[in-house]
Amino acid sequence: MKLATKACGEIEVDERQKVVFPQGLFGFEKYKEFVVFDADEKPFYWLQSVDAEKIAFVLINPFFLRPDYELSISNEDLAEIGIYSPDKALVFSIVTIPKDGGNVTVNLQGPLVINRDTKTGRQAILNDERWKTKHDLLGELAGAGK
Repeated sequence: MKLATKACGEIEVDERQKVVFPQGLFGFEKYKEFVVFDADEKPFYWLQSVDAEKIAFVLINPFFLRPDYELSISNEDLAEIGIYSPDKALVFSIVTIPKDGGNVTVNLQGPLVINRDTKTGRQAILNDERWKTKHDLLGELAGAGK
């Protein structure tokens, strides 16, 4: 299908790239359908709303930044999207790029968890005080793998 995107103009996407967030994302609850695709710059991805061209998020795999990253999500929350085994989950964190030129940050407190098979996802909130909504991305990249 063809999709108008914020970052790349009109692109062709495969239906298998579509992800449904039944509850939406925090602050964007009315948007339920998105597509995930590779950004030009690795290790980033795009999460683009199917319904609104201007609604798009830069994503990164939090385990790439922090090998010690831990998800403490309730079994009930995971069951809502059909995840009963960790190998069925894709996990992403949202990257924020401020318009004012401030520090680029990554939200490690509110990961997106997606069922690999059903392409159903949800945004979780982690209660582990190590994970904040605004980790300095460059600092985390510099420390990745250490």
